[in-house]
Parts: sequence; structure tokens; C-alpha cells
Amino acid sequence: MSEPNVHTLYERAKRLIPGGTQLLSKRPEMFAPGRWPAYYRSAHGCEIVDHDGRTYLDMSSMGIGSCLLGYADADVTQAVVARVEAGAMSSLSVADEVELAELLTSLHPWAQQVRYARSGGEAMTVAVRIARAHTRRDVVAFCGYHGWHDWYLAANLASGDDDQLRDHLLPGLAPLGVPRGLAGTALPFSYNRLDQLEAIFAEHQGEVAAVVMEPLRRDDPQPGFLAGVRALCDSHGAVFVFDEITAGWRFALGGAHLNYGIEPDVAVFAKAFGNGHPMAAVIGRESVMRAAEETFISSTYWTEGAGPAAALATVRKMQRVDVPGHVERIGARMRDGLANLAQAHALPLEVSGRNALLHLSFDHPDHLALQTLLTIEMLDRGILAGAGFYGSLAHRDEHVDAYLAAAEEAAGVLAAAIEAGDALKRIGGQVRHTGFRRLT
Repeated sequence: MSEPNVHTLYERAKRLIPGGTQLLSKRPEMFAPGRWPAYYRSAHGCEIVDHDGRTYLDMSSMGIGSCLLGYADADVTQAVVARVEAGAMSSLSVADEVELAELLTSLHPWAQQVRYARSGGEAMTVAVRIARAHTRRDVVAFCGYHGWHDWYLAANLASGDDDQLRDHLLPGLAPLGVPRGLAGTALPFSYNRLDQLEAIFAEHQGEVAAVVMEPLRRDDPQPGFLAGVRALCDSHGAVFVFDEITAGWRFALGGAHLNYGIEPDVAVFAKAFGNGHPMAAVIGRESVMRAAEETFISSTYWTEGAGPAAALATVRKMQRVDVPGHVERIGARMRDGLANLAQAHALPLEVSGRNALLHLSFDHPDHLALQTLLTIEMLDRGILAGAGFYGSLAHRDEHVDAYLAAAEEAAGVLAAAIEAGDALKRIGGQVRHTGFRRLT
């Protein structure tokens, strides 16, 4: 009996797995419903072979930003295979934990201690638990996206405004299953709006345990913003936590905060930290991290050996190779090529974000249909393309050239669709989703 094709397999998954996938960002509906290949057989460099044996050039998210060195990087794979063959789990711990901690603290001299986890969301929860234990306070001020756990989704329990995460995570996300008693413990503020954070501290004197934020994402910090956050945390006795899950290693060797000369109390790494292998770290000042010994933070699989082996190999390679410089250059080439293409075809295509993490959108009433149509046209030309581009060390000039050549052909289709007003008809199905939505 032959294997089911990739789309039939996904239909089966939607009946068996709530939401269809384990990660919202991997749902085919987020790209092109009924067309995006949900499953892969192999991935090397920046090429993926899907479940049906078709080969695609990945010019989308590279494992949602986790494979900064490229898929199945030889140095990382060698380290992981060696650890697996030697035994990835036992009743004892692996010495790599100590060596990795020494490496992380050498790259971040402000930090003295490290705890490990295996995913970004749980590592952020560890960081928040440590901050609350250290300060004996409950309230967390945050901006940006920081995972799926209760401490964060509690923001949408606020009375009078039950959609506080609309500008940080997704609009219309009901905090079902989050204890109502957590209402008022997660308070959002906007990036580069120091006045909003000041208002939170003023209203919650002596209650704020931590300020949690990314050092950057699409926007640069305005002069004095990060220093102002640091000063507010110092004056109010709150723990300053940088979420480096997406930014870390992509913009600097170590954390992106190193580019700004601002030292947090805690920083969290995941995603690219293990280059596709589950690994996360919470690093911090000893005075703060010591609280981890006073509260219960423990998990069996935080002690397996493949994660630390992958992280050590990943970071060591990044010490040898200028990965941030490479993805900056590749991203700039993508940005310039897309800008030229949009101008040549009079397309309302906008490329925003930073070169190392680009975002594509259409300034048009049918923007979702146009994005979906672009994805479909690129799939037909053997390229995975969504609403963004995560550059990797595996991407070369010839990959950008291939993408732009295919996009040149697709641009003609998009231009015709805009002129005729029939983008939805050309899709022949649903447009991409933009947020959380039930699939049944």
C-alpha cells in the first residue's frame, strides 16, 4: 500500500491532532491552505524534500528561525550523533552542561550562572519564576511575544480589556484554561514607549517582579530607551529580562543586547542556540539566579545530552564564522531585489524588518489573497516562500538569485491579479490565516 500524499496526511492529522500541528507557525493554513506541503522527509542546507519527494528551496522561516546555520549542519550533526551513540541519557549528567555554561558566561561577562531547558516558552517561564522568587513579587511588565504559558496569556484576563495581546501575540486570543486568579499579573507596554512602562511602575509600586522584553525585533531601540528600562528596573528593584530567543545569535555572537551595551539581569536563549535541536538556556546574575535553588524548577529531559552537545557545536561554529554578518548581507540582497521587483511591476509590496529577519506584506485591500497567491506561485516554482525570510548561513547568492528569478515570474501574475481584481479566484481556495483559528 502506497504512502498517503502530503495533503491527505495533513487531513488525517487534523482529525487526530488538535490544531493539526504542534506549532501554530507551521500550520499550512498560515501559508496557503490546501497547497503548502505540511511534512518533510529530509532537510539539508536550505533545501527540503517533502513527504511526496518534491524538493524545495526554503526561503521562508528555516525551521521558524531555529536553523541559523542551515539544516543538518555537518558540525552540529556530528556532535549530536556522537552524543547519541555514546548515550544521550543516563542516571548521571553530561559534562557538556558545565562547559556550555562556562562558554555562555564568557560571552556574557555580566552573567555568572546558567540553567537549561529544551524550548523557548518553558525557558521564559523558568526566567519569570526565578524573577518572582527573587523579588517575592507577582507582577510582570512585558512587551512582545514570549510564549504560550499561563504567566504570559494572563494578560488577556485583564478587566475592561480582554485583548491586551493583540499587538504582542495575536488578536482575539481567549485565555481559556488560564486561572482567573492571574488577572492583573501580566501587564503589556509598547516597545520604545518608556512612558507606558513608567506608568506601570507608578501604578504598581513595589509589585513588579520583572520587566520582560526583546532587545529588538523589527525596530531599533530609540536613543535612551533600553537604558531607561534598565534604570527603571534598578530604581524599583525589578529583574530586567531580555528574551533573546529570536534575536540571539542572529544579530550578534551571543545576545543582540551586546550590540547596545545594556546588561540585563537575565537573558533567555533557544531557537538558533541548538540549530534545530531542542535546547534553551537561562543565564543571569548570580544574585538573581540563586533564587532557582529556593523554588522548584526541575525536569528529566532538561538533563539529556544531545541538546548541550548541539549548543556547544553551534556556538563554537559561530565563534569561527561571522554568521550575523552573513545573514545581514544575504538579507540586504533580498531586500534590494524585492524592492526593485516591486518597482518594476508596480506592486504594492512592502519589505520591512531588519535584513537578518525580513517581513513581506502588501499594502492593498486584498493583501491576504496576494500573499497567498505569491506563496502558491513560488511553490509551483520549487520555492517555499511566506510572509518573511529568515536568512541562514546556508543561504548563498545563488539561492537569492533563484528566489528573485521565480519572484519575477510570479510578479507578473500578481500584477495581473491586481489589475483584474481576481486574486482570490486565482487562488482557487482559502486565503492564508493570520492568527489563531480553529481548524474544525
